Amino acid sequence: MAQMDETIHQAVRLKIMAALKALPKNEQIEFVRLREIVGATEGNLGAHITTLEKSGYIEVVKDFNGKKPRTRVAMTTAGRRAFQQYVDHLRSILDGDA
Repeated sequence: MAQMDETIHQAVRLKIMAALKALPKNEQIEFVRLREIVGATEGNLGAHITTLEKSGYIEVVKDFNGKKPRTRVAMTTAGRRAFQQYVDHLRSILDGDA
């Protein structure tokens, strides 16, 4: 049986990945909007984003919207693959196949 991906399995990171998976491929979401969806504090969300970025599951883009700094996040191809494997693993557990 495959092992659970502990990077994704953590509750806040799972919410982040699920929110990003709902977006069309290569679409980004702004940090502020993601924070609202996930319900995390700014610092907590930032730490989890860093973990996912280091794993290669997400990409972080920092730029400016006019003079205001903006941070956007998107799921990478590796992240989509890892999330799908995670979901498949959960399904196998629920179906009694694991």
